[in-house]
Amino acid sequence: MNDAFHGEHADGPAADRRPIAARQSGLARQLTVLLLKTPVTPNQISLLSMLFAALGAGALYWASHWPILYLLAVAGIQLRLLCNLLDGMVAVEGGRGSAVGALYNEFPDRVADTILIVTLGYAAGAEWLGWAGALAAALTAYVRVFGGSIGQAQDFRGPMAKQHRMALMSLACVLALGEAALTTGFFVLAAAAWIILVGSLLTCWTRTRAIVSRIRGASKP
Repeated sequence: MNDAFHGEHADGPAADRRPIAARQSGLARQLTVLLLKTPVTPNQISLLSMLFAALGAGALYWASHWPILYLLAVAGIQLRLLCNLLDGMVAVEGGRGSAVGALYNEFPDRVADTILIVTLGYAAGAEWLGWAGALAAALTAYVRVFGGSIGQAQDFRGPMAKQHRMALMSLACVLALGEAALTTGFFVLAAAAWIILVGSLLTCWTRTRAIVSRIRGASKP
């Protein structure tokens, strides 16, 4: 393993990290090593994720006029996720974590999620659905972080965690490009917005149920 990587410790900043298989990929590690050769900080990478989310959202909004922009929207979404991966790797494996790292790890994520999901609603012609989905997505994070605040391990389970929401949006954009060649409707985008809303509410329930179950299990003699 490269000397730039210090590993993870159960009582360190990696204790409540989202499990991401891509973290072990050669590409992710190579990009991390490259970033560690620059003065860039994990917090700056986190902020950059919001910019990519905004670019993806802008492309999604205008794709009704120029459908090819759906592909740019996918790129924005995926680059946002790449930033989410690399900020943690630079912070933990690269040893560049900071005292305010936890804030930068959470707040830009909530902003990026909101920008993208709200825009999805507008692009589908159902503005309220976008706002409702964004609120439900934020609640999934609230339940997770609240569980951590009362001594539970943060729970990243789905069925509609962040990576699932972004994968669904990316797929929806690709399918919407095909739909645009056949019709002027936005069925694919509307369906994706509904799935995010319902799936996020279900995720809140599954995470809350898991927290309650662990607390009750710990209280038994």
